[in-house]
Amino acid sequence: MSVSIRERVCKCSAALDPSWNHNPPGRPAFGPETLQTSNYSLVLLIQLSLLSFDLFVNSFSELLRAEPAVQLVLFIIQDIAILFNLIIILLMLFNTFVFQVGLVAILLERFRSLLMLSALYLTFSIILHSWLMNLRWLNTNRYIWTDGLQVLFVFQRAASVLYYYLYKRTSEYLGDPRLYEDSPWLREVFARVRQ
Repeated sequence: MSVSIRERVCKCSAALDPSWNHNPPGRPAFGPETLQTSNYSLVLLIQLSLLSFDLFVNSFSELLRAEPAVQLVLFIIQDIAILFNLIIILLMLFNTFVFQVGLVAILLERFRSLLMLSALYLTFSIILHSWLMNLRWLNTNRYIWTDGLQVLFVFQRAASVLYYYLYKRTSEYLGDPRLYEDSPWLREVFARVRQ
């Protein structure tokens, strides 16, 4: 009895039923939410611009040690840029056909490392920026580097390198059109999950 119900559920699923999809073959059944080439180019440009700004601030912020207000503004914009990049990646994940079909676990398994590293990098950056501003706000001309600050600085910079690599790789992977349309590999995965 349960086998026949399972087969009926799989056969009647709107995402996998070709008679339900009135779009041309290869198009998702959910309408115009797919990622178009022009949209992807714009999103990729925004992502890479935010990453470039982050790299710029990481590289040259120490040169602005004498101007704490400018450094503070750069740090705030950098932290907001990291947060925006995380939001953009999440929105791109939500836009995939894989997510719309309900196979969220596949996306989380594939992109878990980036999501966790983004959160860790954002945390390291906020703590480092707060600590630097707290130590240097009134003493701009003194060289202040405590042992804990040096350790945090190294961790934040090491996390930034991994973050840049994983983020760029993920943003390019999310440009794959197979993630935005119904395809045989997705049907196979969906069938395995349903069993």
